[in-house]
Amino acid sequence: MKKFAVEELLPHSGRMVLLNRVIEFDEENMVAEVIVRDDGLFGHDNTVPAWLGIEYMAQTIAALGGMKRRLAGKNLNPGFLLGTRRYDCNVGLFAAGSVLTVSVKRLVEDQGLGVFDCRITAEGILASAKLNVYQPDTAINRVITN
Repeated sequence: MKKFAVEELLPHSGRMVLLNRVIEFDEENMVAEVIVRDDGLFGHDNTVPAWLGIEYMAQTIAALGGMKRRLAGKNLNPGFLLGTRRYDCNVGLFAAGSVLTVSVKRLVEDQGLGVFDCRITAEGILASAKLNVYQPDTAINRVITN
């Protein structure tokens, strides 16, 4: 099976690509790795707020969609994070340099709307959420950059 760099799976570029690598995936699931960085974009004092975990989860969902599209020979198609009803995290900050494992599992997908069960784990860290997303079938020619 062909391997893709994370940057090839996301509609983001530059510092907005927050995932470091894909660990594993299948049709319904993806596990990715994030090395928390404090590059001034989201954090300071060698930490980032734990709410950024929602974006780590959303990018992992996007990478799963990107992987499926790339393997099918299609171009990337940006999706949209619609929200979550609950994001639980046992810490308020992620320390720069921490290695986080982000797992997403598709629960529902219908006409571009999806619900994913998401987890972030690391030593002493547990975060969870169900994210609602939308990915239209038609391409949108806009890349998110910073």
